[in-house]
Amino acid sequence: MTVEYLQRFLEEDAPFGDITTEAIVPPETTCRALVRAKEDGVIAGLEEAMMLCSAEGIMATPLVTDGSMVTDGTGVLDLTGRAASVLLVERTVLNLMGRMSGIATGTAACCSLVKAVQSQARITATRKTVPGLRLLDKKAVILGGGEPHRFSLSDAVLIKDNHLALVPVAEAIARARQFSCYKTIEVEAETTAAAVEAARCEADQVLLDNMPVEVVGETLAALEAEGLRKQVQIEVSGGITADNLQAYARLGVDLISIGELTHSVRNLNLSLDILPEKRA
Repeated sequence: MTVEYLQRFLEEDAPFGDITTEAIVPPETTCRALVRAKEDGVIAGLEEAMMLCSAEGIMATPLVTDGSMVTDGTGVLDLTGRAASVLLVERTVLNLMGRMSGIATGTAACCSLVKAVQSQARITATRKTVPGLRLLDKKAVILGGGEPHRFSLSDAVLIKDNHLALVPVAEAIARARQFSCYKTIEVEAETTAAAVEAARCEADQVLLDNMPVEVVGETLAALEAEGLRKQVQIEVSGGITADNLQAYARLGVDLISIGELTHSVRNLNLSLDILPEKRA
């Protein structure tokens, strides 16, 4: 993560300056401000907020750490500097931290649900992210206790239905293995038979896509009967929510990927308030 990457968001918000502040606040005015959580959740994005503030000459002091669980009213970041600079970064800081904290909070909630049923399954994200924000979204998932999954198409081989419409699964896996011996090979399967075939063809992971809980159970049993279960990691994905997450986790799958973590984010509510000056 570079400061230049983050400064693009400031440039988007103030392409020709902050005309309100420039018009009414004397340039020499300084202030202290506090970023607070306005609801319970997991804080993320402090590092990025501090980088932005530092670039604008603001002294930013974290009051908690990224990945911390906080309660409503908790101060999370103390800012001191030129008032114009604080007002310039205010919305960008809150947007970044609010989104990242929302993702981290949602991820942590899913991880807690899985742990509650004594499952070892890991919660993972997907590539369903807003273009330009993937690095931040994936980092927030990690801070919430989840796995980022692939950051990009370059990271691992995931042979999906559209690939299999063009190349048979056995040939696809063989080609992928020949292409690179260092990349994990995962195959998407929508039926029990397809999952068993992918495992027979020595996929490293099998993604059971949009399978109801009972069908996932049947698929795991079929893999076990074929002596294939221990040689592959099983990931489930598609239509998984807080309501059915524990049912999938109880089956003994290895990975549970949830697109909702990043494609339907509810920001954590945060505020930035300039504090009144202390007078003697």
